[in-house]
Amino acid sequence: MRPTPSIDYAALARDIKQWARELGFAEAGISGVELAEDEAHLERWLADGRHGEMEYMARHGSKRARPAELEPGTQRVISVRMDYLPPGTAHAWQVLKDGEAGYVSRYALGRDYHKLMRNRLQKLAERIHGVVGDFGYRAYVDSAPVLEKALARNAGLGWIGKHTVLISRHAGSYFFLGELYTDLPLPVDTPATEHCGSCTRCIAACPTGAILGPYQLDAKRCISYLTIELKGSIPEELRAPMGNRIFGCDDCQLVCPWNKFAQIAVEPDFAPRHHLDGAKLVELFAWSEEEFLKRTEGMAIRRTGYEGWLRNIAVALGNAPKSEAVLAALRSRADDPSPVVREHVAWALARQSAGARP
Repeated sequence: MRPTPSIDYAALARDIKQWARELGFAEAGISGVELAEDEAHLERWLADGRHGEMEYMARHGSKRARPAELEPGTQRVISVRMDYLPPGTAHAWQVLKDGEAGYVSRYALGRDYHKLMRNRLQKLAERIHGVVGDFGYRAYVDSAPVLEKALARNAGLGWIGKHTVLISRHAGSYFFLGELYTDLPLPVDTPATEHCGSCTRCIAACPTGAILGPYQLDAKRCISYLTIELKGSIPEELRAPMGNRIFGCDDCQLVCPWNKFAQIAVEPDFAPRHHLDGAKLVELFAWSEEEFLKRTEGMAIRRTGYEGWLRNIAVALGNAPKSEAVLAALRSRADDPSPVVREHVAWALARQSAGARP
């Protein structure tokens, strides 16, 4: 499409932000497509091998940092934010301190956000179409090689903190991002500036030392990577520091001072399901594969798979306070069909026998 010169793009940009709010997004911003510095940072990160088994991060050549190569004709990117911190969630620190409970990252307690946000972005595109007619666009929510944090920063939604998570001065960091690539020459917003100052709480708080320094994340040590992306065995030296974190990790966000401004989710689908905001490890470890698939239907937890779920819980049980219930749970899966599960159960039993703690 060749944009019509008679369109008031400044007014359209204002309308787009209003429509985004009406669709349930907390905020929207508009950026250009220049990401040269971020592309260089990504290339260094990949060259250092800090992506681990996430080979998809190295695929697609330069498309990840060059929106117009991913979606030809793209001139602007509309970035949106949706808050996910569920109301009524068991306090994160209390769950982390309860060695008998399993900690699930707050973003994964309710419905998987991908389809929900993509549908809302599609509706936003339809609203735009109603004003400008046919135009080029593509909606993305973790569904393509996109440097979403860099684009959101350039759209004014927040800055990339020292833990590499996007932070908003008005909403902390508990939110999802989505993008609408478009060929419309909309006016761009002012990029967000950094406000971490001298604070290094996130670096100090990382249980496995995955944040090597400001803006330097070694994904291979990150608990989110270990419990979700990594297939197979978790490196033994990282198992004890994982504590009771069975899906993802929020520690770097929990200690961030800016999260005193975190916004509670208005989307009811993000409310915790099956009491996973503090469920007991022994109970979760007893789930059959059928129960796992049924209870995690439509949730991000599905990504780890049943084998990964049991593997992660076995590690947490190894770190749990010693009890007959914990030992019985581990022994019940000592002969599990999965070699990966058996390995981690054996480690956990040995750790329980030794009486070791993180």
